Amino acid sequence: MAANNNPTVRRRRPGAELRRLRQASGLKGSEVAERLMVSQPKISHIENGNRAISPRDVRDLCAIYGVTDPQVINSLMRMARESGQQGWWHAYKDIPQSVYIALETDATSLYTYESMVIPALLQTPAYADAVIGETIPQLTAEQAATRLKVRLRRQHRIYDPVRPLRLWAVLDESALHRAVGSPDIMREQLEHLNALGTEPHITVRVLPYAAGAHPGMSGQFSILQFTDSPAADVVHLDRFTNDLYLDKPSDVQHYSMLYDHLQAQALAPYRSRGLITEVTKRYTRQTAPEAAVSNALTS
Repeated sequence: MAANNNPTVRRRRPGAELRRLRQASGLKGSEVAERLMVSQPKISHIENGNRAISPRDVRDLCAIYGVTDPQVINSLMRMARESGQQGWWHAYKDIPQSVYIALETDATSLYTYESMVIPALLQTPAYADAVIGETIPQLTAEQAATRLKVRLRRQHRIYDPVRPLRLWAVLDESALHRAVGSPDIMREQLEHLNALGTEPHITVRVLPYAAGAHPGMSGQFSILQFTDSPAADVVHLDRFTNDLYLDKPSDVQHYSMLYDHLQAQALAPYRSRGLITEVTKRYTRQTAPEAAVSNALTS
């Protein structure tokens, strides 16, 4: 899955989970197709998210796989119904990362690493506006405004009172020192970041300069997890011209291990808040050298 306009993203979850259940039952795709009296490619297309799946398909497949837990069956049937629904982002034409937004909207947990900027879900409107305008200067004012609306709409996931996204964010210290917009914008952003870091479902950790070389030096990445469908977990690699999505279990496990190493090298949440507070003072007084701030808190 690599294209931003992939229409099958919401079908991946039930498809991946049904593939896992089939494999657990010891059945081959051809055997399942024979029992249902359908073509083998239909089973393959359902599992790969290339074909719409109905609640009836879910019911029949679960019966063949010997699944009797009503919670599992009802969860899969709900995912099947939702897979045919359009998300809120479809109201915006030609927006980038539509695949990622669909995944982020459905995910229950997100592990993200950023090396250059504050993670999008934790950005203030002013900071987000400056990032969009300064990193993509060819955008028209209308296009930039649309991207800002979409980014702020995405943040609803962390404020959802019923189903808030569980967010773990590790960011390189350089993201704190990189002045985006004005000193006032940076001060507001860092204060906002520290405030969000105290929320019970949000963990913010800073990877200090003193940590030296680390696994995140190859670039930003995120891991999206789905509690009701762990087989659909996916890694997102953010690239300037084209995003990359990795959903093989071995790839997800590899990046999960890298993330564990990043968290081990990062400051604890309370020490991260202390570093963020010290850097915030720099944007208030414009006197504290960056190196002195980092060395004082990481020594």
